[in-house]
Amino acid sequence: MSIKSIKKGTILVAKPTLSNDIFQRSIILITEHLESGSIGFILNRSSHIPISIFVSEIESGSIVYEGGPVDKENIYYIHKRPDLIKNSEKIVDNLYWSGSYDDVREAVNQNLIQNNEIKFFIGYCGWAPKQIKDELDHNSWTITDLDFDIFENWDANLWKTLMKQLGGENLIWLNTPADPSMN
Repeated sequence: MSIKSIKKGTILVAKPTLSNDIFQRSIILITEHLESGSIGFILNRSSHIPISIFVSEIESGSIVYEGGPVDKENIYYIHKRPDLIKNSEKIVDNLYWSGSYDDVREAVNQNLIQNNEIKFFIGYCGWAPKQIKDELDHNSWTITDLDFDIFENWDANLWKTLMKQLGGENLIWLNTPADPSMN
């Protein structure tokens, strides 16, 4: 299941060495990976707040996720509906990010997009050139393929699920507390 290089659609699974911050036990979907840097979104950090609280013109109970520490003044989205959202950026087959905000607002308000077809984020994760490579060299992340539905409500369960799938040395971390010093 592990892969050697990062590309669009790669999943970063936080190692326990990343503790006491937003990246602790986080699962990140890479949506853009270029020489100039990378962008991704944390998939398992729910804000427990519906999008309608953040953006009053979107009438939906869809929960917003904490996408990352960068640009927390803006809402971003990953979706399955490039047919309804112009200028969407393809991540992998049947998975897109960004696109026309007006199209999103209209499609959500007209119930053309369902909750299992779009996920909203406040902020994102950003890396400077070669920063992810440095973090991988420091054993901060495990990288793997995207082989689960990101639109399910995973929250904390996703980290344990992926650690089990990765197996090997990752299994030792399953039952450790979020703060290993409390063990």
